[in-house]
Amino acid sequence: MIDLDLAGLRGAFGAGVAGNFAGHLEQAGEAADFAAVATGPDEAPKGVFPWYVPGAPGFLGVFPLSHDRLARPRPDGGPVNLQIEPEAGVLMDVRYAADGAVEGLAPRALGAFNDCSIRRPGAPKISHKKNWGPDSKGVARRAFAVDDLDPAGPTASFRLASFLRRDGVARAYGIDSPLPGYSYYGARLLDWIADRLRHQAGDAPGSPLEPVGEYLAAAGRPATLLVGIGATRYTPLGESTYLEAGDEAVVVVYDASRCPSERVEAAVERGEEGDLPAASVLTQAVYAAG
Repeated sequence: MIDLDLAGLRGAFGAGVAGNFAGHLEQAGEAADFAAVATGPDEAPKGVFPWYVPGAPGFLGVFPLSHDRLARPRPDGGPVNLQIEPEAGVLMDVRYAADGAVEGLAPRALGAFNDCSIRRPGAPKISHKKNWGPDSKGVARRAFAVDDLDPAGPTASFRLASFLRRDGVARAYGIDSPLPGYSYYGARLLDWIADRLRHQAGDAPGSPLEPVGEYLAAAGRPATLLVGIGATRYTPLGESTYLEAGDEAVVVVYDASRCPSERVEAAVERGEEGDLPAASVLTQAVYAAG
């Protein structure tokens, strides 16, 4: 395991993968946003979106990551429907070609990540639902050191689980899922992200995507990316329950060959998830911002 220091992550470009787990976008009410987006094979993710661009003007330049807090913003004229987006986050080193385009990506660490979203129907871009200031994203303090995401490789037995703890009671929020169950994983995913960073324009009418490669260049071509590689499907509770101040959002990436799911569930029920072995754990206390 390695430490993910927030100060060190301030220079990393933050991005996410949309639609990399079958059924999640439909549950989140966002499938229609991508109706006009051509994505290739049916199982392919929909695109890459930014949630933090170092040095950028506006909201994308605000560092949103926290290890333990999650801000519930004040209403801005509509409901604040906030949902956990339980994901595996991958810290990647970027290799650039001579012309400045992204040539390749190499994973360095993998851990629990909360790509928390505000459900804003009609938002023009995905990023408008992703960064509302400090403490609007979550990443675990500790992550697995990885250099290989092959579905049959070292992470083959890794799983992703998430929970909502409210009034001291923890219940499953996302469906406990194997990481190789992502639509795109391993080299296929890394190559696809690199391709999107080279070619994604996001300028088609009605597209929720953006030219992430241009944003990366404008940020000075950072050496590292932190990428949420996609959220799992929700349980009925997760699909219908929004976060309130006083809740706790828990995301766990764990090696099921060393820490079975029953042990994860029992530890979360006791509030002792931080003691789990072979696990990257993110627990965020939800508070009312401002």
